[in-house]
This record gives sequence, structure tokens and C-alpha cells, in this order.
Amino acid sequence: MMHALAKHGVVADLVVGSSVGAINGAYYAGDPSLKGVLGLEAIWRSLKRHDVFPVTWRTLLGFMWRRDFLIPHDGIRKLIEDHLPYRNLQEAQLPLHIVTTDFVSGESVVLSDGPAVEAILASTAIPGAFTPVHYRNLFLADGAISSNTPVRIAVKMGAKRLIVLPAGHACAVASPPVGAVANALHALTLLTARQLMAELEALAPDIEYVVVPPLCPMVGSPYDFSRTGEHIDRAIEATGEWLAQGGLERHGVIPHEAQLHSH
Repeated sequence: MMHALAKHGVVADLVVGSSVGAINGAYYAGDPSLKGVLGLEAIWRSLKRHDVFPVTWRTLLGFMWRRDFLIPHDGIRKLIEDHLPYRNLQEAQLPLHIVTTDFVSGESVVLSDGPAVEAILASTAIPGAFTPVHYRNLFLADGAISSNTPVRIAVKMGAKRLIVLPAGHACAVASPPVGAVANALHALTLLTARQLMAELEALAPDIEYVVVPPLCPMVGSPYDFSRTGEHIDRAIEATGEWLAQGGLERHGVIPHEAQLHSH
């Protein structure tokens, strides 16, 4: 989506990201150009599941022995430290706001300054898979819990016109994915799809928004990195077609691909 938008000449004034959107948003805010997006794209195309979710016998045994998380943060930390071109959120080229969740109260916590690595780790800390991040006297976890597509937070930060890039969900699947982490991620994507609908419907009438249609059907689960390149290529083509058909002018329209459908 960002590839097609950047190629079309669209540049954001500010970025608000939550969960995996915190990773993508942080990289985009560091270089909001097609060149920057292509750099992020290259990283995603090269990733293997083990780079982000290194589940081993050691991690499984640790989980069985009452450890409160399954996967260490090491993979995502290395990914950020190796590639992000700045250290603190306020050093990004665009104003950047990372959404996390206070794991005790369930309230959204927005981080706009301070160490970028800790903010992104917190926003991507899926409960049960990763431990919450202890930061500024709070235990912070996945931003998706409280606000996966944080449109209301963007408005609070001054946005008047929103371009929403939903990650989508594994629609049109005949059966649940296999594995504990895969099932947890699938359930989270279903929850956040409903959350997006509610947040958009609650916006004030003077706020303009467009929603870029996510891919549907999705092939595989959010835990599956083997078809990342295929998904990127499909999304570039689909978003390009949407732009050519005047998608940016369709204010207030929620595409059917972003909605959950009954069977």
C-alpha cells in the first residue's frame, strides 16, 4: 500500500502506528519516500518466520515452566536496531506516534518521543507470545489490544484527513490456522477488523477518511512469512488500481475487503 501511495506522490504529514503498523510506520516516518518504502519492502521480502518468531524447544520448555511469554524480543529488536535510521522517535522525518496498551488498565498509551526500539517492541508485544515491555513505570503491550488502527488517536494528534492502511485479516479461510501463535494472531486480526469499523463510525463528521482496501483473500496466516513477496506484489497492484479508480476521493467509504462477512 505504501509503495503505491508513494509512487502516486502521496506523502503523509504525520504517522500513527500500532502493532505491526508501528514497525511499518516507524520506517516510513524515517524516510517517507518511494526509496524509503522500497527499503522497508526489501526487509520484509527477506524475512523468515524464525527471524521474528523464533520458537524452539528451549522457548517451549520455558513457557511450560510458567514463564509469562513464549518468544523473546531478540528478533524484532535486532530487526529495528539493524535497519531503523534513527534512535529516538522525535528524530524521525515526520511526527511519529506509536500506540501501545497499558497491560494493567487496557488503556492506550501513545509514545511520541524516547527510544524508538522500546516503543516498537512494546507496540508489537502480542500477549502470551511476547512479554510486556516495562517502560516509564508501565507494562506496555500490543497496541492492537486497545487500538489496532488508531484513527481516533490520529485525530487527537491533529489529523483532519486520514488515509487508513489496514493490515486486513485472513478472510475466506475454510479452517483455522495451525499452531498456538498462528491461532492467536488470527484471532487478533479478526478482533481488530471489527475494532476498525467501530472507530471509523465514531469519527466526527468533519473528519475525512479513506480506507485503502486490504488484500482478500489472504493466503496463509499472519504467522506465515513464506508468501510475503506475493502479498506485497498483489497489494502494489491492487492499491494502484484503487488509486487509478479515484480511491483517494472516496471519502467515508469502507471497502468490503476491510469488513468481516458472515458465511
